[in-house]
Amino acid sequence: MRIGLATALLASAAWTAPVWAQTTEQPTQPDARQQDGGIAEIVVTAQKRAENVQDVPIAISAFGADTLQERAVGSISQLSAIAPNVNLDAGTPFSGSPAVLSAYIRGIGSDDFAFNIDPGVGLYLDGVYLARTVGANQDLMDVARVEVLKGPQGTLFGRNTIGGAISIVTRDPGKAFRVQGDVTTGSYKRLNARGAIDIPIAEGLGAILSFGVQSRDGFLKRIPYPDQRVNNTPSYTAFAAAGYGNAPREGGNDNWNLRGKAKWSNGGPLSLTISGDYSRDKGTSANKLIATAEAVPGNFAGTSNLPGTGFDPTGTTGFNFAGLYNFCIGATQAQIAARGASALCGTSATQFTPHLQIPSYAGVNVDANPLNNRLPWDSRYLIADPDKSYATGNAFSDLKNWGFSGVIDYDLSDAIALKSITAYRQLEWAAGLDADGSPLNFLQLSFRMHQWQFSQEVQLLGKALDNKLNYVLGGYYFKEAGNLHDYVTFAEGQVQLDGPNRLETANYAAFGQIDYRATDWLGVTIGGRYTKEKKRFEGGQQELNGFNYKLFGCSDANGNITPNGPYPLAPVSCQTGLGYPDPSNPVRVYVPGMNRKTFSDFSPKFGVQLHPSDAIMVYGSWSRGYKTGGWTTRLTNPQGNVAPDFNEESAKTIELGVKSTLFERKLQLNAAAFTTDYRDIQLNIQVGTSPTIANAGDARIRGFELEAIAAPMRGLTINGSVGYIDAYYTRVSAAAAAVGGPSSFQAGTVVGAALPKTPNWKTNISPRYETRIGNGGSVILLADWSHASSVWNDTQRTFVLRRKAVDLVNASIAYQEPGDHWTLTVGGTNLTDNRYLTSGGSNIAAGTFFGTYSRPREWYARLGFKF
Repeated sequence: MRIGLATALLASAAWTAPVWAQTTEQPTQPDARQQDGGIAEIVVTAQKRAENVQDVPIAISAFGADTLQERAVGSISQLSAIAPNVNLDAGTPFSGSPAVLSAYIRGIGSDDFAFNIDPGVGLYLDGVYLARTVGANQDLMDVARVEVLKGPQGTLFGRNTIGGAISIVTRDPGKAFRVQGDVTTGSYKRLNARGAIDIPIAEGLGAILSFGVQSRDGFLKRIPYPDQRVNNTPSYTAFAAAGYGNAPREGGNDNWNLRGKAKWSNGGPLSLTISGDYSRDKGTSANKLIATAEAVPGNFAGTSNLPGTGFDPTGTTGFNFAGLYNFCIGATQAQIAARGASALCGTSATQFTPHLQIPSYAGVNVDANPLNNRLPWDSRYLIADPDKSYATGNAFSDLKNWGFSGVIDYDLSDAIALKSITAYRQLEWAAGLDADGSPLNFLQLSFRMHQWQFSQEVQLLGKALDNKLNYVLGGYYFKEAGNLHDYVTFAEGQVQLDGPNRLETANYAAFGQIDYRATDWLGVTIGGRYTKEKKRFEGGQQELNGFNYKLFGCSDANGNITPNGPYPLAPVSCQTGLGYPDPSNPVRVYVPGMNRKTFSDFSPKFGVQLHPSDAIMVYGSWSRGYKTGGWTTRLTNPQGNVAPDFNEESAKTIELGVKSTLFERKLQLNAAAFTTDYRDIQLNIQVGTSPTIANAGDARIRGFELEAIAAPMRGLTINGSVGYIDAYYTRVSAAAAAVGGPSSFQAGTVVGAALPKTPNWKTNISPRYETRIGNGGSVILLADWSHASSVWNDTQRTFVLRRKAVDLVNASIAYQEPGDHWTLTVGGTNLTDNRYLTSGGSNIAAGTFFGTYSRPREWYARLGFKF
């Protein structure tokens, strides 16, 4: 269904029933609670200054501490159900960790964690940009609020906010000594404990110390496969990996975090804030085998091979990797030799990595020794139960994430203020997962990442002309460096990727925005940001099995490759003929040396606001955002003498909206309609077996969102939202459209196809009722229903990975004692036990489709306290 902007605006104007407001918040400070049954004001800093969210001409969903706790939202990803046109998933395909965030806002985002791919939604912690999706699914411990800004935010927030921005604001220290926290128990032996202590140190100086501990068993149980042939499969520890570790259950948590903040302000022009945080996250994703594709024809060991090779250029008479493995274990030595597959079925790895060599499995199922028989690869490992798997390989994640920042606020005069934000952050991460969900080593992945970043931002904020003019001018510097080491083993070692990569980024920016209230009823906004960025990248990807040498007759059955031997198809050496670029390393597929790219961008914004009354604002804006480019890293084959790179992608958005607070603050109703021109989308293009990124598509995104909060009577509030998006490709390059496998598996990336992770419809409604009882205490009843229509989980639109329409129901009941010193809450999440795929991936060459299911129905009981 296609809708125009005018249609969306008519829908917005015609809406009269209470749905959602742009904020679903009651203030978290004790002195700000509503006493008259009306809707409380919430202050946000979306424009770098404190403002009532109803006065900000941006579509914002804001959530405070009380709302987050009552609705059982403990991490960023859990906001997904209650924010319209927002999709936030805990984990990306094959990341193995729910601490990795897959964030999409209005159809734009990123579903990866690699260094070469930057996020499309910017995440900020107390104004500090978090550059990696690893660790971005932040635990929402002791926060004041979370702001979700929709649409390009390039002017004030910068690069990689092309889809929007998520800003986490932690709580400042209180002026009085206070201790508060909660302890939660629940399903799967859950035990959470959080606490915060406000410590007044001296006049004008206070500190806050917060901590959190989370422990929970996994919900996916590994069960043994009932066949003794599993004992003949090599252990996953026989292959190179970032580490080794597994457990009988997947999907559990073992995390802890610590945060401290100190603030000094004596009422004068200067205030200082210093904060630091540290977290240790050992949570794992629950991965399952979803489907297999071992019968797909391929280029290996065909009957129409090029002379002297095992390569079939037609891809019709040979096998894919899965089929090749089945052929190797089930064919005789003579049959294997007849198809040029003796080396392919022989010893894995090469003479350069003798410690990784695995004996040949050629003909083991048809020789005279039944004791060495191997299990084949097929659908026998599929289990319908989403909470069971036959996996035996890696399942671990260990993330250390820490940082500190210093903020200086100085009032130069009554009308001008200077703000400085200085920050340093660092993360260390190792993870591994058994993506094939079987006792075989068909898709084993692991990663090790080290990253650090430094940022410095300076803002000059001012007002003039009797406060009719507000402005912000600023400068920004960002430096990032680190490395990511990928390890991938599939098809029992037929391909063994070892990919060290190193990246450095330096970013400089100058920005400014002016908001001018020309008259009581008219305001205008003009802003822009200029960015200059330099990137350096060195890739070291290598394929330790030397598969191409074995495929083209440059190896023997013992695994010994002959790089300097004659290439059967041309009078050159094998290494030259196959295009391997490093004379000193015959199995390296990535071009040696440091690669450099420079980007520059100007992202402007223009807006107009109309104020027909103090309670209503109508606004329109045009804004631009961009996402930086980079290089492809996950190569399995050489791709020439130049590292494959890609450039920026950009988005231009027109947005029209209205914000209103009506009926003496009994109803807050906000609406926005938008259209986005999304250009040069970074899409995967398959070059041989290498997933290569290129600017291979454009898209049109149109939609609207309605949010409301109603307080029809004392004690009762009703939050609700409706979001609609029509996001589809308007251009796809021929190479990108060819990505994927046969049409029986994937619908493909084509013009008119929907963008991934973008449901057409999202709806939420949440009534909350609080009533006093006889002893002066309170009972709070809360229900939460959300609906999202079906969505594609990947760009290639793989059928088995498609997420069905989802309906989630959560509910809780809480008792608050008369003195408000403690609260007891009992609740449940996903009460209807609706199970759906939150993430997934496909590797048709390896005959494997895998995915991660949502958490099942769970109960919890929480005791909160403060004194």
